[in-house]
Amino acid sequence: MNYADIKQYDVANGTGIRVSLFVSGCTHHCKECFNKETWDFQYGDPFTDNEIEKILGFLKPDYVAGLTLLGGEPMEPVNQEGLLPLLRQVHEKYPEKNVWCYSGYLFDRDIVGKMFRESDVTRELLSYIDILVDGEFIQEKKNLKVNFRGSDNQRIIDVKKSLAAGEVIHWDGEIV
Repeated sequence: MNYADIKQYDVANGTGIRVSLFVSGCTHHCKECFNKETWDFQYGDPFTDNEIEKILGFLKPDYVAGLTLLGGEPMEPVNQEGLLPLLRQVHEKYPEKNVWCYSGYLFDRDIVGKMFRESDVTRELLSYIDILVDGEFIQEKKNLKVNFRGSDNQRIIDVKKSLAAGEVIHWDGEIV
């Protein structure tokens, strides 16, 4: 897996101060995507143990709320495999930190409805994700007034509650 960027301090992509990892590779190709260069799976640099250690160090301060995964597309199968070692270590070292993930795939139809059933990697990866913002960015539904989303069709989903309930449970705005 390649990555485009690591932001040590991000306040736009989830609650609180966050560390954000922008992965490379996306097959959605949303019209007016803000990060088109990350469509290419070869863009950026290889994601190695060095980057994992860097992210773990950035997460250490108490004032950092958690990690956000975006891109590109974190839920592309090759990216899931690349992210799993990172999320395992984040969960082990910082169980109090939350993980947000942005995906153009729909949680119920694509991720749980297909990937989750077919892939042990997806099942384990989802066990470490607290909040998923799902749905492709749709230019015609762009809304600058909604928090943590780019367009009105996108949902903010509480992953753990949704998996337990067997249906989509929208995040209630409480810090997880």
